[in-house]
Amino acid sequence: MAGSHDRQHRVAVVDDHESVRLGLQAAFTNAGFEFVLAAATVAELQEGLAGREVDVVVLDLSLGDGSSVTENVKDVQTLGAAVLVHSIADRVALVREALAAGAAGVIPKASSTRTVIQAAETVARGEVLNNLEWASAIDADRDFAKAQLGRREREILHLYASGLPLKLAAQQLGIGYATAREYLDRIRQKYVEVGRPAPTKVDLLRRAVEDGILPGLDTDDDDTD
Repeated sequence: MAGSHDRQHRVAVVDDHESVRLGLQAAFTNAGFEFVLAAATVAELQEGLAGREVDVVVLDLSLGDGSSVTENVKDVQTLGAAVLVHSIADRVALVREALAAGAAGVIPKASSTRTVIQAAETVARGEVLNNLEWASAIDADRDFAKAQLGRREREILHLYASGLPLKLAAQQLGIGYATAREYLDRIRQKYVEVGRPAPTKVDLLRRAVEDGILPGLDTDDDDTD
């Protein structure tokens, strides 16, 4: 996979198991990443970087220093890096906490090396990783990370996700098309911020159902555009 980047992505790993750190270091180096640092704690990462920049930090959820998940995710973000959570699959509550704190994605420790590398490439580019593990963490708690939409945003989402073209939704609400587009962009951004990206109209429909803005759909209609 080496040479697949326009520029080498810079990666660091935080895990309190030495074998995991060494394995990921070898994998990322072989894949053409610039491996910056491996550390047992976020504090050790901060000290070891000494001002060096990193694009993505692969972070274990449960570290031996007693630090909290939220604290660790936020501290990594202050370094300007995206956070890719790397953890065992049964820690759903901790995964939810990490996503709420702003982690860009979740990848299980049982994943293949190739899958971990691909996930790191995605978040290093500034994109959000939307995979089954993420969805499972959200589905485990339906009240988790609801997008805090304003009244007008909910109205736009209700009409647009119901199937009305945006221009007609704007007319029905008595606002201009450009204003409606701004609301829609803001809605999508809010869903990204809570770890539930909705790039397509179908995604927005699903989010509206999940958040109670629209009633549930019959399974036959689940994939309609």
